Amino acid sequence: MLNKVIKLAEEAGEKIMAFYALDIKVDRKDDNSPLTKADLAAHHHIVDGLKEIDPDTPVISEESGVPEFSERKDWDRYWLVDPLDGTKEFIKKNGEFTVNIALMVNRKPVMGVVYAPAMNLMYYAEKSLGSFRRQKAEGRSEQTERIFSEPVDKSHPIKIVESRSHGSPELEAYLEKEGFNVEERVKSGSSLKICLVADGTADLYPRMGPTMEWDVAAGDAVYRYSAEDGIFESGIEYNKEDLLNPSFVIGLG
Repeated sequence: MLNKVIKLAEEAGEKIMAFYALDIKVDRKDDNSPLTKADLAAHHHIVDGLKEIDPDTPVISEESGVPEFSERKDWDRYWLVDPLDGTKEFIKKNGEFTVNIALMVNRKPVMGVVYAPAMNLMYYAEKSLGSFRRQKAEGRSEQTERIFSEPVDKSHPIKIVESRSHGSPELEAYLEKEGFNVEERVKSGSSLKICLVADGTADLYPRMGPTMEWDVAAGDAVYRYSAEDGIFESGIEYNKEDLLNPSFVIGLG
């Protein structure tokens, strides 16, 4: 099933890239967040594809609306999708946007695919297999490698990844309170931030601002299964009554 989901993410990425070179028309959702035709095209392709791959499993997508908690509270298995994570980065045309597809079982991601089509970069993970990064650089053959991360070590200077769009005084307060010596800051968009911890590019991703469950589930899977032994717990809870996430920190192990 993983290979089918990877292919589905790639196809959704192609849908998104068809709009990338055009003048991007931006609408606004009820919460004032941006919405483009690329979001909707990817959404419909993924939802339709998942119905073919796994017809008996419900899907929650950012663009489909959220079923009432009374309906979904007892779900033991469902798909959680952000068809275009990082819409702001898509509009800015900086390449740092992703397709996120996660399979949730017992409120935890057991499979995740994060695809950045403008960067030809794919991260994917499955509980039974581990986490992987696949990169296709211009003029080079495609390279796939297993990725690992380690829990952050406070006794050494660290590298953090932070949002390109969301800096915050709360982040600085957290770093000072915990006594981290930050030697480098990597700015990135979308769920790539979580993946950069999973592949060891950064040591820590503290997120002090709001996110939704579909923003992080696929990246969370990539992080969880990047442990050499066992599983890293992210501390993120899923299928809550309100899908808004509180602050979290990726990289503590």
